[in-house]
Amino acid sequence: MRRNELCRRASMEHETFRRQSARARSPRDQRKLSLATVLLAGVLVAGIVNRLGAADKPLAVLEITADTELDPARTYGAIVIKASNVTLDGKGAWLIGPGQGDPKSFTGRAVFAEGVENVTIRNVNAKGWETGLVLQDSRKCVIENCDFSGNFHDPGFGWGENGRRGGIVFLNVADSILRKNRANEVWDACVLVDSHDNTLEDNDFSHTSNTCLKLWHASRNTVRKNNLSYGIRKDPGEVHARDSTSVLIESGSDDNRFTQNDCTHGGDGIFIRVLNGWVSTGNLFEENDCSHANNNCVEAWSPRNIYIRNKANHGSYGFWLGASDQTVLIDNEASYNGLPDGNNNSPHLPNDGHAGIVFMFGPSSHTIVRGNRCAGNNGAGIALIGDQGSEGRKWKAFHWIIEQNRLENNRWGIFAQHADWIDLAANVFEGNARGTFHNAGNVTHVTEYRSNDEVAAPPKAKLTGPTTARVGEAIVLDASESSDPARRSLTWRWDLGDGASSELDIVKHQFEAAGFYRVGLTVNNGLLSDLAWRDFYVVDDLPEPATENQAERWTWSDPQSHVEFADEQRVKLAGRSSLSALVEPYSGGRVALVYPRSHDARWSLEGRTHLVFWMRTLNQNVPAWQGENPVITLYESPERVATLTPQGDFLSNPP
Repeated sequence: MRRNELCRRASMEHETFRRQSARARSPRDQRKLSLATVLLAGVLVAGIVNRLGAADKPLAVLEITADTELDPARTYGAIVIKASNVTLDGKGAWLIGPGQGDPKSFTGRAVFAEGVENVTIRNVNAKGWETGLVLQDSRKCVIENCDFSGNFHDPGFGWGENGRRGGIVFLNVADSILRKNRANEVWDACVLVDSHDNTLEDNDFSHTSNTCLKLWHASRNTVRKNNLSYGIRKDPGEVHARDSTSVLIESGSDDNRFTQNDCTHGGDGIFIRVLNGWVSTGNLFEENDCSHANNNCVEAWSPRNIYIRNKANHGSYGFWLGASDQTVLIDNEASYNGLPDGNNNSPHLPNDGHAGIVFMFGPSSHTIVRGNRCAGNNGAGIALIGDQGSEGRKWKAFHWIIEQNRLENNRWGIFAQHADWIDLAANVFEGNARGTFHNAGNVTHVTEYRSNDEVAAPPKAKLTGPTTARVGEAIVLDASESSDPARRSLTWRWDLGDGASSELDIVKHQFEAAGFYRVGLTVNNGLLSDLAWRDFYVVDDLPEPATENQAERWTWSDPQSHVEFADEQRVKLAGRSSLSALVEPYSGGRVALVYPRSHDARWSLEGRTHLVFWMRTLNQNVPAWQGENPVITLYESPERVATLTPQGDFLSNPP
């Protein structure tokens, strides 16, 4: 097309838009049109230059300070929203970035907003950017009917982290809504970081090279009816999927609710990952389909999560739950996993076996598995396995209820090893080739209740009482308010963790030695059971020379870091307070916390053989702790110093 023809068309289009602007009847309409007019001239000029073959130039950044409608016939550059209480309606217009295939070519953010409230973004399309939308330090925003597909995508990337980018990234965003948006063929479709109380519904965040949805320290979010399928990065013939997953949850992402999402065909379906020791708890997963995962339909390494009526079929494993104490699984499907002609990575049960539900390579205390269907698995329907390396001495699968499950056509119905205190009831076993309940060794205190057609529902256990005590202190643990829906009589069984047990509803007890105790309670109504528990800490009545209201006497050694010390009265085991130390900023090296800052404690170590302390740590870095930890240096005086170095990293791997 000739230059004069392009100029003629540009002039006609500008004149048409000018007349429309003149007909605007309200100041608000005039604002919308004037903004579009300014952008129009830039777009037309850029279009003429491009068509003439000149070097590409990025379109001008559009700043939004009032309600704005884009022209769907135009192409736009980046947009920055600078004001609260505004609506950006893209009307289907495209924001085009520089990216064209090579991952390195994707740069910039199509839409960015920081520190805003009550902003609505709708009907915006963006591709070719490093990230389609970045919303930061904002609240009460609505993002709907937008398409952020075709942004940064890297299916060839190997193992490891590759940035938070792709479709949508929320950074410290609260009380906001993502509804009916799309982000396909991107690295991460949607990322929530430090973002709480948001709602994600009816979005299509499928077909990604890393994750469809990633949560990092993101809590109390509602995620429902989204397409989160095909989160996978894997070459033909490759065994594993490089930790790609449809849903990734990590680093203190607590109390979220996931319902009726499609999480199928991922590297994993749902993955609760703990790379830094910071677990994610209290999450509810209900009626999600996580089937056809390359690895595990659901994989978790965190305690106290609940799974109800989910589908976990045709993966390598249905539910892989390591270090997942106090987990509840009710009415899930976990079938046809580990099949020779399907997904069958990492067989860990005997004879290349897999499982529908497996707890392995981490503790699994106080666990309820009720009403699940596990059929046709190449291995166990349900597997509970304690620590194999220590033959159960380090931990066992402890205090389990397995009832009302249907276990059909597996190799084993239930496979147990290094396990203790298992209650079985009302399970249906059919066609399991090597038996219903297989004791693979070191399994104790298994009780199977006889059938009772009069019992239809389990009781409800309720335990009240403390979680800490001093050595020799009398405590009371009360389960008398436990109840049954049909008002049936109840029985109680307690294991107090120190060898003592009871069958009373109210227990009075004294612990005679300091330490950590797993206290368990099972309540039974004649067939079915419920459980409750306490992670109980018992401490000696000893002086606390450095942590009892001593924050002002502490300092630190690394001049590039800063440590804020405080006397913490809410989180403590003994005395009136513990010591809190917040390292921020952190330089990346070893930070030593020093007491006293004057190095003149004047403690005598004569006759002393033990230093006892309790630490609760949170480290969001990956990897979190490195080297030998914690290293303790004692200063009796500036001249007399003793350094205690553990034989390993006890912060990452507690003994």
